[in-house]
Amino acid sequence: MRRVRALCRLRGRRANRSGGMKQRSRILLACGFALLAAACSEKSGQAESLAYGGAAPAPAADVGANVARDASFLAYEHNATVTLAGDAIAARLQQAQDACNDAKFGDCVVLNVWQEGGDQPSARLGMRLAPAGVEPMIALASADAELGSRSTRAEDLAVVVRDNSLAQQRLRKERERLQEFQSRRDLSVADMIALSRQLAETEAQIEAAEQEGAQHRRRIDTQLLTIDFRPTSSQASRSEVWLAIRDSGATLASGVAWTIRAVAFLLPVVLVVWVLVAVIRRWRRRRG
Repeated sequence: MRRVRALCRLRGRRANRSGGMKQRSRILLACGFALLAAACSEKSGQAESLAYGGAAPAPAADVGANVARDASFLAYEHNATVTLAGDAIAARLQQAQDACNDAKFGDCVVLNVWQEGGDQPSARLGMRLAPAGVEPMIALASADAELGSRSTRAEDLAVVVRDNSLAQQRLRKERERLQEFQSRRDLSVADMIALSRQLAETEAQIEAAEQEGAQHRRRIDTQLLTIDFRPTSSQASRSEVWLAIRDSGATLASGVAWTIRAVAFLLPVVLVVWVLVAVIRRWRRRRG
């Protein structure tokens, strides 16, 4: 296109120098046809590239939108370990659980609670909450304590969400076709029964797909947080020593009981061996 325009300008200058009116009109007419042909060829080339699987250049804004769209299909899971005094674990667990139930940091649902008392207390709290409430909840659980470890994992659900959406569209179209067939008046009773059965199965599949899609959306819109409450290492060591001392009596009793059982089990064998040895010795003496 640029070459055609430059050529037209050059010819126009030459025509102006020569001064021929007819020659200038011919040159302008020829240039007009050449520009029109070049524009048509350029448009046809773009159309052919798109028809054969080519893609038009995407602006930078579309690229950023695609990146944001991919990021919106990530399901996050967080795990945190909080170390604190053993006698404060139960109260801290209840405090975090109440904060979730009261939606202190946004929408929150308690999924599981596990607690162990005794000499080695520990607890675990699993919840699903809004993304903005993850950091405040961890800060609440680790206040005046030590945040031992923390990990975050993300699962990409873009393909799963896309497949679910395509499945719902396919099932809805199938339901529309079945409803169109069902509205016909020239169907027999057997055909109506078969259509009703197929329509009911399609409705059930649509409902299952919608529930699955809602579950995916829930995993994307909210984040899973699991907090483990554990005692300090020094307290855990003291607890192990105390447990060993406390269980020493039971361990001794178990050892004595095991020894008695072993002696009772081996005593008949020892008697049989002793008798055999005595018989063999007496037999050797007689031969000698």
